[in-house]
Amino acid sequence: MTPAHAESADLATERAPADRSTECSGPRVRVLGAFGLRVDDHPVPLPVDSRRLIAYLAVHPRPQPTAALAADLWSGVGPAPAARLLDEAVTGVDLPELLAADDRGRLHLADDVRVDLAEALLLVRGLSSADLLRTVRDIGCPQTGLLEADILPSWTAPWIAVERERFRQLRLSALEGLAGTLTAVDRHDDAVAVARRAVATAPSRERSRRALVEALLAGGHVSDALAEYEKFQQLLRNSVGATPDSELDRLLAPLDSGWPLGPGLHRPVQRWGVGMPGTHRPAQRGRRLAAGSPASGR
Repeated sequence: MTPAHAESADLATERAPADRSTECSGPRVRVLGAFGLRVDDHPVPLPVDSRRLIAYLAVHPRPQPTAALAADLWSGVGPAPAARLLDEAVTGVDLPELLAADDRGRLHLADDVRVDLAEALLLVRGLSSADLLRTVRDIGCPQTGLLEADILPSWTAPWIAVERERFRQLRLSALEGLAGTLTAVDRHDDAVAVARRAVATAPSRERSRRALVEALLAGGHVSDALAEYEKFQQLLRNSVGATPDSELDRLLAPLDSGWPLGPGLHRPVQRWGVGMPGTHRPAQRGRRLAAGSPASGR
């Protein structure tokens, strides 16, 4: 599928944002999952090049010099044709309240335009707050719909790739951290649901799988936790042909050598633990499922 066809398909398949609680009147640009432009909750069609322009400015919120903007959007043509294409794209945006320029002529979205990516990044920062533990304990799990989709996943333009991967890492880390916080305050069902969203996004990412296993263990779902571990091991065997030692192994490895979790598990590196329901900690040797260091980046 060509970039133009992918971008057109995004418009044709536009659906409502995952988290409708943030909707308001005025222009709203969507770049998570698919491109969309709505004004007063009504979809607004745009020409293909105008969609590229609006998407670029939504992903890059700082004012953009026109020469660099044209070069990024139309990298396969020379500076003069790219400048003409940019002028045509601006003309195709028949919404005076959508685009603005600063005193140096740099383009940006108008200040009152809402962008779902900007709201998602605010959510990521909120989930990194030192007050998150207290907030989750008091009011429960926050809405995470904005963290469930990549930036324009069907678009193949080079300028998207870096920002897409950067946001992907941020949202996965936020979901994993939130799952751990929910586990810590005994909101196990919410923790499992959040961790499953991370795993669905990146099945081979060990941190996401570990967050899910920890939430399942803390909630007493030992067989489900072991099933997730086996899924992860099978995924590694299918993709790389091996199952290297991992922090997930250490999470499930018993402190007691007689613990019947099967062969091949390793003695854990103790950092913090997830207590298994129904077990008791002896004075000298505890029967806890210890998590390894979160330094592993997989």
